[in-house]
Amino acid sequence: MEILKTLAVALSLGTLAGLNLYLTVFVTGLALQMDWVALPPPLHGLEVLGHPIVIAVAGVLYLVEFLADKVPWIDTAWDAAHTFIRPVGAAAIAVAAMGEAHPAFEVVGALLAGGMALSSHIAKSGTRLAVNASPEPFSNIGLSVAEDTLVLGGLALLVWSPIVALAVSMAFIGVILFFLPRLIRCIRTTLWFAWKKLNAPPEHKKASEPMKSIPLKWEAQLRRMHPAKSPIEWAVPCVSHKGDLVKGNIHGWLLSLGAEPSEVRFLGRTWRGGLAVAMDIRDARIQINEGFLGDRIDITHRDGHPRQAFSFCAEWTRCAKALASRLKEDSDLVSRTPGQEPLLGIQSLSQLGAEELGS
Repeated sequence: MEILKTLAVALSLGTLAGLNLYLTVFVTGLALQMDWVALPPPLHGLEVLGHPIVIAVAGVLYLVEFLADKVPWIDTAWDAAHTFIRPVGAAAIAVAAMGEAHPAFEVVGALLAGGMALSSHIAKSGTRLAVNASPEPFSNIGLSVAEDTLVLGGLALLVWSPIVALAVSMAFIGVILFFLPRLIRCIRTTLWFAWKKLNAPPEHKKASEPMKSIPLKWEAQLRRMHPAKSPIEWAVPCVSHKGDLVKGNIHGWLLSLGAEPSEVRFLGRTWRGGLAVAMDIRDARIQINEGFLGDRIDITHRDGHPRQAFSFCAEWTRCAKALASRLKEDSDLVSRTPGQEPLLGIQSLSQLGAEELGS
């Protein structure tokens, strides 16, 4: 039972260190220095955290992190620098918590604590990166305060019951791992949008009109889905937002075929292969939303569903505004065209006989 409690303390501290290493060390060391908690014999190795020098250094670094965490993009740079520091710090804390345990047990504990710290760090940094798409600082401040509160609450729970704290930590890591693929897509997409914004040409040099063609690999995917040789009327590179048709953060193309002015199509690629959907725009509600990293077009079917949004990087923001106006005109025009049969609100590849296309 003592071994389990020791491991519970090591892994719980590792999880909290992934959120805020310096606050975890500072509060733990201060609690030991002030005799707010008494360590059982197996955990005497943690007494090093109560050394005045350790407390002082952790306190100063926490103060720096407290300020950096409140500023958009500065917090992302800080998190990037701590991608290795937090897991290594968590592993060091785990080794200290093991005390005189067998070396093999110390290695296992260090690896597990470092892995849990890395998981919580990815969740923290990924959430911050997504929030930074909005330039206002209030969400960053709120998240920073929430993270610090979570660390303090976790330390209090650890004092009350190490076993319960371990169970909560494992549940927390389980949730992170469940959402990890989506989180990684979000991180990748946000970094891509940020890079495009930093390298975007001057406003007057940005693309103002959609393209008339798409790369050959995308053309092949389109033609496998749509055998008719209808020419592409327009095409714009974009990234999907989570909606009724497509999940979020999928890179691809928004396009229209000349023979089907009442539909817009999205071609994308996932790790499972190609994806394509079609949406009826007659009487649809088209809205352009300007963002910090790029603009977004929201398309809502005349019945309210499906709803889908597509984001455009800084290089294509001028084109996105022009495209939104064009879609509104096309929506009104095809709605007044007589003799057309009503279309389905959505056409996916499953309705066409093949939901996913191989790359």
